[in-house]
Amino acid sequence: MEAPSPPLAVGWKQKAYSVIFESDTSAGRAFDIGLLIAILLSVLVVMLESVRSINAQYGPYLRAVEWLFTGLFIVEYIARLLVVRRPLTYALSLLGIIDFLAIAPTLVSLVLAGSQYLIVIRTLRLLRVFRIFKLGRFVGEGEFIVLALKASRFKILVFLTAVLTLVVVIGTMMYVVEGGQNGFTSIPKSIYWAIVTLTTVGYGDISPVTVLGQTLASVLMILGYAIIAVPTGIVSAQMATPSKAAPMYKQVICHVCQATEHNPEAEYCWRCGEKL
Repeated sequence: MEAPSPPLAVGWKQKAYSVIFESDTSAGRAFDIGLLIAILLSVLVVMLESVRSINAQYGPYLRAVEWLFTGLFIVEYIARLLVVRRPLTYALSLLGIIDFLAIAPTLVSLVLAGSQYLIVIRTLRLLRVFRIFKLGRFVGEGEFIVLALKASRFKILVFLTAVLTLVVVIGTMMYVVEGGQNGFTSIPKSIYWAIVTLTTVGYGDISPVTVLGQTLASVLMILGYAIIAVPTGIVSAQMATPSKAAPMYKQVICHVCQATEHNPEAEYCWRCGEKL
């Protein structure tokens, strides 16, 4: 039995890998830009299909175009699995899962009508634009915001607990004061009113009629304006505080699992251990 020729296979895979996963070359950049355009057009097709008048006239054509894009994305997904060294590692990575979710809704629509509209998940793949056009500084700013949110998570949790307690108490009070005859038919529905009022949305589908109920509503509205500023202040204060623990990441992508955020002195991938 004759063994396959390793050099040819490796050379082909390396060339395909540079086109599919890297944007430093002209071919890779063209591939990524074409992919972004295809994603935008496919999402546009789904949006047009959701318009009843357009769907009635051009529905079959839109669905054909939708399947055409899905076929292209399936081929692209399979190609990604073929050229990476560890296909399962890539498939279970965040980017791999997003790539799979980009094609799953159309396939699921064969058994579950309407699920094709979830194709808008493909817009998550547009985040690759930061890598394609060398916008690494924006990625760094995004990491800065994420670190600030992580550092503020316990304060925000305490704040949300206090707000939840407040809406439960006031919602229950409104249920007792107003009663079902004025629309407050249950405590959960009264809590829903309290949340809508506290967030200053005010749908108007339920409103208090009694003097005491209107007084409670007025207090809750005033509290709403004060409470909205609290989480913003917490995160802003954390962002204004210089953090020595914030690492400066390497803008290097692992060629096996596509992991990013490597330490400046790292020689191996933090996720799969492959040499960078």
